[in-house]
Amino acid sequence: MAGSSSKLVVYGAIGANIAIAISKFVAAFFTGSSAMLSEGIHSLVDSGNGLLILYGVRQAEKPADAHHPFGRSKELYFWALIVAVLVFSVGGGMSFYEGIEHLKHPAPITDPTWNYWVLGLSMLFEGISFFLAFREFNKSRGGAGFWQTLNRSKDPSVFAIMMEDLAALLGLVIALLGVYFGHLLNNPYLDGAASICIGVLLVAVAIFLIYKTKGLLVGEGVDVETLASIDAISRAEKAVETIRTPLTSYLGPADVVLALDVQFRRDLTAGQVEEAIDRLQDAIRAKHPEFKRIFIEAKSLSQKQRQIDASS
Repeated sequence: MAGSSSKLVVYGAIGANIAIAISKFVAAFFTGSSAMLSEGIHSLVDSGNGLLILYGVRQAEKPADAHHPFGRSKELYFWALIVAVLVFSVGGGMSFYEGIEHLKHPAPITDPTWNYWVLGLSMLFEGISFFLAFREFNKSRGGAGFWQTLNRSKDPSVFAIMMEDLAALLGLVIALLGVYFGHLLNNPYLDGAASICIGVLLVAVAIFLIYKTKGLLVGEGVDVETLASIDAISRAEKAVETIRTPLTSYLGPADVVLALDVQFRRDLTAGQVEEAIDRLQDAIRAKHPEFKRIFIEAKSLSQKQRQIDASS
């Protein structure tokens, strides 16, 4: 589950977005800019999204109980999905609406100075928030590329905030271009077009977040490299004769359940099989601490299957 550093990313995003949203709404009120109003809505939605992600992190940290025997780690994925839907509907939808309305009823931007100040400060604060999220994201990169790491990331408190911040930075650039050229060319339609472009950007980010969280909610497993590592560790155990493909499922960013179907050597006693299971689970957890629960179905000498809960 998300650690204290991940929470810092969320806190930073919430604080930055609240301040930016207020300043954008003030600028939109005085200048009549549709793109600036869309950006204000975007920042306000991002603020609420940060609170939802933070709530999900706290819910996911609750211990297991009788009603939730595997804990509540997946709550983080649920709230991340709600965030993605809000980005799609409220952020993208409102930006589309404001852009179309401004195209229908264009109003010239009389003084863009407010917009330039707010956009400049917004870029600064969004840049800081993105830096915090990107720094946390980089901790899991290793030698992998950006998109590869993003695809395999399982922590919405990092990748969702980072993608929102990236969308915010790009949206600010679009808004700046809309305001600048709209005022320079005395063409108010460009401001409305910028608002629609921001809407397209938000919808694209929302679709990506929905895709990511949907896979985690329905029971996404570990990647091929991790499966190969588990297989290699299992086969390195001298008591193991054969092993079927491991079954895994993410319950949370750092909480994975593992089920193994293992055939141990036929000359082992029941006690030796149990000792081999202990060694096997210790070896797996030493390299992959995210496996909080390991279930091993072992076939003994008599070929009778028995379920051994090897979780700590």
